[in-house]
Amino acid sequence: MDFIYNDGGREAAGFRGKKCKDCAVRALAIVGERDYRQVYDDLESIAQTKIANSRRGVTKKVWKKYLNDLGWTWTPTMHIGSGCKVHLRADELPEGRLVVSTSRHLVAVIDGQIHDTHDPSRGGTRCVYGYYRPPSEDTDDTTARYHQEVAAMRAAAAADRRRGYERTPY
Repeated sequence: MDFIYNDGGREAAGFRGKKCKDCAVRALAIVGERDYRQVYDDLESIAQTKIANSRRGVTKKVWKKYLNDLGWTWTPTMHIGSGCKVHLRADELPEGRLVVSTSRHLVAVIDGQIHDTHDPSRGGTRCVYGYYRPPSEDTDDTTARYHQEVAAMRAAAAADRRRGYERTPY
């Protein structure tokens, strides 16, 4: 599988440093064609904890909620006890824009090419747990819907805070 260096817009957004655990932000920004800072802030608002954040890594609960709320589709490729059936290889993944879940890492894959700051494929042997696909791009209002859904998520989080509801750290 070809590898293309892509920081997802991290440097352009003014972030510095190479040793951060921002794979979720990076993969979601790349595949979703979103601004790195916007995705960073969106995940921060969902996480709402000092233990995990967009720079030090967000939990699976956070990025799954984000993607599910935006209408992305999850396709599992591995089940408990099934063993590894799909690897991080172009011939084992479908074409298109994918956020691929591997062990402790999210990877942006676009038309069979890895877009990341390093090659996580382990020579094509890395097991894929599953992947997310963005909602169908058939309509012109996809971007508008995205912004409406993010605004709704932020409003719900703000309302929770006003009522004194503390979100449980994940």
